[in-house]
Amino acid sequence: MLIDKDQSALLIIDIQERLLPVMNAPDMVVENSKHLIKGASILGVDVLASEQYPKGLGHLVEPVLSLLSDGAVQEKETFSCMADERFAQHFNALNKTQAIICGIEAHVCVLQTTIELIANGVKVFVVADATSSRTSANHMIGMDRAQSAGAEIVTTEMVLFEWLRRAGTPEFKEISKLVK
Repeated sequence: MLIDKDQSALLIIDIQERLLPVMNAPDMVVENSKHLIKGASILGVDVLASEQYPKGLGHLVEPVLSLLSDGAVQEKETFSCMADERFAQHFNALNKTQAIICGIEAHVCVLQTTIELIANGVKVFVVADATSSRTSANHMIGMDRAQSAGAEIVTTEMVLFEWLRRAGTPEFKEISKLVK
């Protein structure tokens, strides 16, 4: 199944000030998340983001937060975004059949959100190169478990070009600049 820009929403999970510095490959997570957000903006894909207990863990890092629209960020205390009533209401109101997920940590909040979305009939694509954990082992096992639960593991470029579907458009030129 291809990712469909009209049927998908991008979920940015917990890329926060006090979490990010202790992650494996934090710069990669930020850069690829920015590419996904910019691509979503170019192509009209809805974006939601979460902050896990921001009082203790800080807010989303500025390079990510600055790209999000007002109202896109939801605070939560649950690990799964979908276990938080407010976040789940926002996602469900979008009426999307696909979720593209990136963020931290792969084996906790990303994984639990993935499993709950799949249980609710949503097709989930986890962006491996825009997702991380404190250790590469936790990241790898989180990706493996997400895949075993029914998610497809993808890369940033896979998402962008599946959303796009064709070359020779003004959007193609903008998206191409993101990945160079």
